[in-house]
Amino acid sequence: MSETTHDGTVAVGAPVSPDEGLTAERLAAKYGLTVSGARPTLREYVRQLWDRRHFILAFSRAKLTAQYSQAKLGQLWQVATPLLNAAVYFFIFGLLLGARRGIPHEIYVPFLVTGVFVFTFTQSSVLAGVRAISGNLGLVRALHFPRASLPVSFALQQLQQLLYSMLVLVIVLCAFGSFPDLSWLLVIPALLLQFVFNTGLALIFARMGSKTPDLAQLMPFVLRTWMYASGVMFSIPAMLEGKDVPGWLADVLQWNPAAVYMDLIRFAMIDGYGSSYLPPHVWAFALGWALLAGVIGFVYFWKAEERYGRG
Repeated sequence: MSETTHDGTVAVGAPVSPDEGLTAERLAAKYGLTVSGARPTLREYVRQLWDRRHFILAFSRAKLTAQYSQAKLGQLWQVATPLLNAAVYFFIFGLLLGARRGIPHEIYVPFLVTGVFVFTFTQSSVLAGVRAISGNLGLVRALHFPRASLPVSFALQQLQQLLYSMLVLVIVLCAFGSFPDLSWLLVIPALLLQFVFNTGLALIFARMGSKTPDLAQLMPFVLRTWMYASGVMFSIPAMLEGKDVPGWLADVLQWNPAAVYMDLIRFAMIDGYGSSYLPPHVWAFALGWALLAGVIGFVYFWKAEERYGRG
């Protein structure tokens, strides 16, 4: 392309770019460019998460090791903390308030310790999930990886911590006459279902906490209320017996997920804690809560994948 100037010389102009007039979207499509950090399809997201399984496991182990690294007793606090909580609850609820009603005296301590350990598993998973994104912004902004890896790894960390605590629980159970039996194998599916449920909650609150940091200050109060309503320190049917309580409220208390998973593990491990303490269809409810929280939590978290760590 050329034109004649005022002195008669010919000036050669710049050639027209083949991209001139194209919008940003068309340019990106032409050269195969994609948005950085764009949300993948759900199927692709699951595949990416599976590819990072070694990172998830290593990250959870590192967090577990570092959790009490500054304490002199170190990893002993993993079991000492729930045991101390159980001792406090036994003094307040078992001795002073008489919450042992309806439970034989010889199984109340295993009942209480099991409840504290199992509920702490859910409680810690939720609290860790709230801070999973907001507490790791440096990692989120520096590296490209499926963000669900963080809440999943925190839930896995709490599962590993519970397994350490279960060793102490076995000692407590044996000390009170509940020895290993085939029924103890039921703990495996019960804990797996609870882990899926906890992971779903961690994913939900990770997304909520990423935009609302104050949620981390509120959740301890919510979880404490949930604990008191879940029968950690007492038997729900025994406490409601003889009281003018609507039937639907009794069902809600017994079928809430924390109570369901505690009851299943108590039933599996404690001699004398029979099926009469369990609500009907308890395994169906355990499976339903796990699927509901797991699926909804995963999809809900994935929907905001491209927004984590921005702004």
